[in-house]
Amino acid sequence: MSSNVAAPVAERANPRGLPQPLTTICAALVAVGIGGFLYGLANDPATAWRAFHVNFVYFAGLAQGGLVIACAFVIIGARWPGPVRRIAEGLAAWVPISFLLALVGYLGRDYIFPWIEHPVPVKAAWLNEGRFFITDLAILALLAFLTLRFLRLSVRPHLGGSAEAAPQAGGMFARWTSGWRGEEAEREASDRQLKRMAPIICLVYAFGFSILGFDQVMSLDPHWFSNLFGGFFAWGGFLSAIAATALIAVLHRNAPGLEGEITPSRLHDLGKMIFAFSIFWMYLFWAQYLVIWYGNLPEETAYLKARMGSQFLQDSWDFAWYRLNEPYAKLTMAVWACNWIIPFWVLLGQRPKKTPAILGSVAALVLLGFWLERNVLVWPALVPKDGGAWLGGIQLAVAAGFAGAFVLVYLVYTRVFPSLLVPRRA
Repeated sequence: MSSNVAAPVAERANPRGLPQPLTTICAALVAVGIGGFLYGLANDPATAWRAFHVNFVYFAGLAQGGLVIACAFVIIGARWPGPVRRIAEGLAAWVPISFLLALVGYLGRDYIFPWIEHPVPVKAAWLNEGRFFITDLAILALLAFLTLRFLRLSVRPHLGGSAEAAPQAGGMFARWTSGWRGEEAEREASDRQLKRMAPIICLVYAFGFSILGFDQVMSLDPHWFSNLFGGFFAWGGFLSAIAATALIAVLHRNAPGLEGEITPSRLHDLGKMIFAFSIFWMYLFWAQYLVIWYGNLPEETAYLKARMGSQFLQDSWDFAWYRLNEPYAKLTMAVWACNWIIPFWVLLGQRPKKTPAILGSVAALVLLGFWLERNVLVWPALVPKDGGAWLGGIQLAVAAGFAGAFVLVYLVYTRVFPSLLVPRRA
C-alpha cells in the first residue's frame, strides 16, 4: 500500500445526532420493506421468502467483510488507513442482526431449501434440518460474539470521559470504560488483545462463511457441488465490504472532523484493493468454470447452464447472441460487468483511483454487482425457467427495506454510539 502516510492524529469519540433527511429516508425504506414483505407473505410467500434470503446472505457477507477488513489492518499493522478502518468497522454493526435475521429466515425454510421437501438420501448426513440450522446458527452466533468483542476493544481507548457528552449512549460508555486505566494504557492493552483476536476472526470467517456458502446457497442446487464455492462466496462478501468502505470514504471526505483525512493517497489504496481483489474474485469463478467446462459432466454443467446459458458451454467458440436470451444469462453478464470488467478497465490507471467521483462510482457499481450476483446464485436454483423471477415489486421492496435498515444501523452505530471515531490533529 501507499507509503505516503498522513500525519498522526489523535482520535476521540464525537457523539452527534443522526443526519437528516437521510435518517427519514432510511426509515421510510424500512417501512416499504416491511410492507412489501408482509404483502408477499399474504399473496406470494415463495417470492417473499426468496427475496428475504437473497438480501440476508448479501448483507450478512457485506457486514462481516467489513470486520475482516479491520482485522486485516490490525494483523499487518497498517498505518495508512486512518479513519478508513473505522468506516470498515462501522459496517460490522449489522453482524448481530444477521444472526437475528437467520432466526427469522428459519420460518421460511420450506420455500427456500428444496431438499427439505425432496430429501437427497446420499447427502442426508449433511442436508438435514438439525445439522443444517444448528451449524449455521452457531457460526453466526460465534461471529456476532467475536464482532462485538472486537468493536468494544477497538473503541474503548477513545471513550474515556465521553459518557457525559453522549446522553443516548452514556450508560453503555460507562460500562465499556469501567476500570479505566488511562488512555495510553488502554490503547496498549487494546492493541495487544486485538492482535490476538484479529487472526482468529479471519479464520472463523474463512471457514464459517465457506460453510454458510455451502449451506445457504450451494444447497439450493442439492445435486451440484464445488469445493471452491465456499471460498468464492466468502470472497464476494469481503470484496463487497471493500467497495462499501471506499464509497463511504468518498462520501465522508468533507464531513466535519474528517476534512483532509480522506486523502488521495488513501483513495488510491482503496482503489487498488478493489482493482486487485475483483481480479481475484473473477479468478475464483474461472477456476470453477474451467474445470466444469473441461469435465463436461451433466450434473456439473447444469449449474452453469442455468445461470450463464448454453453460450459458455460450447465445445468450440461459436458465439451466438440468441443464446444470451436464455434465462439469467444477461443477468450473469451484468454481474461480470459490474464486478470485474468495469472495475478492471476503469481503475487500471492511477488517476481514476484517486478521483473521488470515479472511485465512488465504481465502488457503488461493485455493490450493485454483488447484490445481482447473490440473485444469480439463488433464483436460478428455485425458479430456473423464469429469468425475471428475481425482479418484481415484492423483491425490490424487500431489498429496499434491507438497504434502509443497513444504512440506518450504520448511522446509529457511528453517530449515537460513536464508534466512527472522528480524528482531530494532535
